[in-house]
Amino acid sequence: MNPYVNMGVGALLGTVFVLMTVSIASEGIFHSEAPEKEGFAIVAEETAGEAETAGGGEAAPEPIAPLLAKADAAAGEAVFKKCASCHTVEKGGPNKVGPNLWGVVNRPVASHEGFAYSAGMKTFSEGGKVVWDYDHLSFFLEAPKKHVPGTAMGFAGLKKADERANLLAWLRQQADSPAPLPEPGAAGASEATPAEGQAAQGGEAAAPAN
Repeated sequence: MNPYVNMGVGALLGTVFVLMTVSIASEGIFHSEAPEKEGFAIVAEETAGEAETAGGGEAAPEPIAPLLAKADAAAGEAVFKKCASCHTVEKGGPNKVGPNLWGVVNRPVASHEGFAYSAGMKTFSEGGKVVWDYDHLSFFLEAPKKHVPGTAMGFAGLKKADERANLLAWLRQQADSPAPLPEPGAAGASEATPAEGQAAQGGEAAAPAN
């Protein structure tokens, strides 16, 4: 056999032997056992609010009475512009997408004559037992579909409490006899039973609608 070939084969075999030896030695030196669980456990501290949510609880809606005591009815008239495309508010005004809102404060839910209310709103009204008091109106205006499941009202809601208070202060004036304002510390719809609390938050404005 050609001596150069023998030298080449020998060099190749020698290289392979050295690589195998290094590999085996490295495995023995640096070998580590696989962890029982992959990754790292991250422990996050649970806040009181998160714990309540996890337990199925939900923060109670904030009563509107304290804000009504200092609400600006003139500013509420400007807020009503967001509702005017679906509601009229003048006495004897027609129904539109939503019912007319004259005298809406303390009016029984789903009771305005001539308006076709959604099934969700009729259920919510408990056959006329639930009325649109200030808290009920506020809760509904904050998130209509949350507080009245099945309502046909597509309004996204008024998230700012002071904006809702201003609107309600103005709406109460749109009546033959404006409903008295609640005492700032008075118990309202927020302290009703769960069934009443939901039924009380229904609506005819976007003020409550359907």
